[in-house]
Order: sequence, then C-alpha cells, then structure tokens
Amino acid sequence: MSLMRRMSPEEKLRRAIELTAAARNLGEAGICQAYPGASKREIFLRVAQRQLGDEFQKVFGEEWRAYGSAERHA
Repeated sequence: MSLMRRMSPEEKLRRAIELTAAARNLGEAGICQAYPGASKREIFLRVAQRQLGDEFQKVFGEEWRAYGSAERHA
C-alpha cells in the first residue's frame, strides 16, 4: 500500500492500463484454448460478450447469430 502512495498519478494510470491489458490477454488466451478453431473476429466477439454482458446483444446481436448455434456460443 505504501508503494501506491508513493506513485505519481501518471504511474498509477500506467499500471492500471498495463493490468487491464494483461487481464484482457489472459481472457483471450482462455477463449483461444476453449475454442481452438475460432477466428480472430469470433475471439474478439467472445471477449466483448464477457465485457459487455447484456449490452452485447444490443451491439453485436446480428453478427453473433451469424456464427451459428447457441450451443457454440454458450
């Protein structure tokens, strides 16, 4: 905690951005492992689905349905 207090606001922001990117990369890696045949676009959509939750369907609903069955997208 004392380390955080000593950091400048810029350093705190940089660290937050780095941690966010690391979490996103881990999420993408998990999706790639679970769906080895997925295209880059499908991986993007799956990451977006996790991040957006219910809002996902409003933004990507039609495109998502174009990928196939509900079982594949569960």
